[in-house]
Amino acid sequence: MHEEFLSWLDSWKNNLKPIQFKYLGDSKKIAIVSVDMIVGFCHKGALSSKEVHDIIPAVVDVFKKANDYGIKNFLLLQDSHIENAEEFSIYPPHCIKGTGEAQNIPELADLPFSDKFTTFEKNAWSPAYDTTLNDWIKNHPEVETFIIVGDCTDICVHATAMHLRMQANALQKKRKIIILSNSVATYDISVEKSKELNTLPHPSDIFHLMFLYQMKLNGIEIVKKIV
Repeated sequence: MHEEFLSWLDSWKNNLKPIQFKYLGDSKKIAIVSVDMIVGFCHKGALSSKEVHDIIPAVVDVFKKANDYGIKNFLLLQDSHIENAEEFSIYPPHCIKGTGEAQNIPELADLPFSDKFTTFEKNAWSPAYDTTLNDWIKNHPEVETFIIVGDCTDICVHATAMHLRMQANALQKKRKIIILSNSVATYDISVEKSKELNTLPHPSDIFHLMFLYQMKLNGIEIVKKIV
């Protein structure tokens, strides 16, 4: 049974379709949500990974296409931890507020339209807590479509997408949430490597795929990419 499902799941991912901005309607009703595309996950630091680094070109491409389409809502959700963050009891210290790791990656920061970015610092996986994201959403009722890119698929991306979905459901709000599968990623730790690091294994391909599907099950649209 499990083998049949896993085969189906792999086929499902391989057959995801791309979308075009023009099919999403008015640019004023769309927001690009970038999750943790910061130095500490993309370039250097205890939680940086090749898998996340490798999606940088795809994420930059989304930003450029969104700007060309006339989108002005670019929401950057970024870890900016306090020095004694509770999260550090689970993960090694990372992306501490005021350090280079907590900074936007230069590939995005150097874009000529970076003045359109609105940054939300967070001290947890989800932006639902102790950030001003909910205030922004309340003050921009016209935004009905949220396109999510970034990392990690099974942690902060999942937490962000599910918050947006559950909030809309609870408030009876019309809302489309879209994950671009080629522009989200999660880190990889093999069983062998986990023994060296004294941590738990984390196969990126399995977690990426399973959490994409889990979000699909909960009413979040999963597509291949923006073309």
